[in-house]
Amino acid sequence: MNTLRVPVTPFAGQRPGTSGLRKKVAVFREPGYIEAFIQSLFDALPEAVGRSVEGQMLVLGGDGRFFNDRAIQTIIRMAAANGVARLLVGRDGLLSTPALSAVIRERRAFGGIVLSASHNPGGPDGDFGIKYNVANGGPAPERVTEAIYRRSQTIEAYRTVETADLPLDKIVSIKLGELDVTVIDPVTEYAALMERIFDFDRLNALFRGGFRLRFDAMNAVTGPYAREIFERRLGAPVGTAINADPLADFGGLHPDPNPTHAASLIAALAAPDAPDFGAASDGDGDRNLVVDRGGAIGPSDSLAVLAANAQLIPWFKDGLPGVARSMPTSRAVDRVAKTLGIECFETPTGWKYFGNLLDAGRIALCGEESAGTSSNHVREKDGVWAVLFWLNILAVRGAPATAIVADHWMKFGRDFYVRHDYEAIESDRANRLIDGLRRRISKLPGTRIGDLMVASADDFAYTDPVDGSTSAHQGIRIGFADGERAVYRLSGTGTEGATLRVYLERYEPDPARHGLAVSAKLAPLAAAWAARADIAGITGRDKPSVVA
Repeated sequence: MNTLRVPVTPFAGQRPGTSGLRKKVAVFREPGYIEAFIQSLFDALPEAVGRSVEGQMLVLGGDGRFFNDRAIQTIIRMAAANGVARLLVGRDGLLSTPALSAVIRERRAFGGIVLSASHNPGGPDGDFGIKYNVANGGPAPERVTEAIYRRSQTIEAYRTVETADLPLDKIVSIKLGELDVTVIDPVTEYAALMERIFDFDRLNALFRGGFRLRFDAMNAVTGPYAREIFERRLGAPVGTAINADPLADFGGLHPDPNPTHAASLIAALAAPDAPDFGAASDGDGDRNLVVDRGGAIGPSDSLAVLAANAQLIPWFKDGLPGVARSMPTSRAVDRVAKTLGIECFETPTGWKYFGNLLDAGRIALCGEESAGTSSNHVREKDGVWAVLFWLNILAVRGAPATAIVADHWMKFGRDFYVRHDYEAIESDRANRLIDGLRRRISKLPGTRIGDLMVASADDFAYTDPVDGSTSAHQGIRIGFADGERAVYRLSGTGTEGATLRVYLERYEPDPARHGLAVSAKLAPLAAAWAARADIAGITGRDKPSVVA
């Protein structure tokens, strides 16, 4: 087996975002592109975390999307050439993102490499991504991603070995020079962790009593997890998990669990013979959608309900030390935290910002409005975990989800909430819109927009309460005298242009008004701020691509 040093020229734009490096598949297939990035990652770690990969154990897996198989073989060869001692690889190259985090933590690995573009489309014309997770199981913090980027702009060569592709379809250990490649079951360790967190005996009884679940894996990575946990371990009928075979192109589906892309699931829950509960997860298994016969339960409401009912779960029997939400997420969980007398943190978007709070024990539950919720069991958001959490609540309380949500609103009030996504906008136009708002921030308080009086406006900045690090320019927040809120930010999870996200929120304490349609409740706010920001004039879009 020969070790090679292959010359390579730096590629522009290899800066990882909040969820790693994401580009079109065609970009990753350019000769030397993936090799340059992985070598930059390996080279940057001594500076970024104080240790090199030499002699270390790494975890490797992905969501099975197109190019996953080729990328894994490339990374295995480069791991051997760079002195990695042991590589744990999911069978067939599969590991959901939360499962990979769990394996890092369970096996005390040095870190892990996730191959996924999460909820983005797959296939030859779709998206691909690479993300590095550090030793706590969470996404690499900014000091690491910036070190990787700096190295990517000066790299001159990468190291690899000459060898045939390794078979990854069986649980086996293979020697590749000094590297021990161990193929592991992608589901077993994760499923065992779920059994420690939730009351599986009670959940078994729930399904034995005739409870029906419909879980849509969207032809993505959570299909095997759903079959093992829901059908085999919990006794749900075979077929409870649909679209459960991971496919390279996700069967043509857009693996994003929101009401737009999971319309068939929502329709199934509205049918006369509807199951009792519905759920879906995304490409790599870190997001979730929960649906009952009354429709989709918004991620912000879901986080708040989980927080309010946490002590029903064995893992949280002693209560929560604190909770956290991303800044654009509605303030529903804040009201729960206040009632419980626990801390509530507001962080920038990006799961990595929860890591320090979790590691320090300041929080045990956290979530983002973009369909992500999780806890201190891993350092990633976790779709299947969120569904099990809901099922455990349903089993203990013996009431349908609709009634539980209504009861929650009765106690805490309702935060009407919606997100408008304007996808694939030309980056210069999107930046011009945000920059224009940023320049006007200081002049907004005290002004009136239609019938709304602006009470506050800022460009959100965050200081980590654990390590003191700061993150500026995280989104424009506009607060109104009557409690409404509008947030504008650009998302870093797309691969083309920029995605403008507009978040609208209005608190309603009156139970008599909780049943109003979200669109009607927020229409005046949406119209006023679309006009104020001149979204149509600057972007050329007169309506959002997705409403979630």
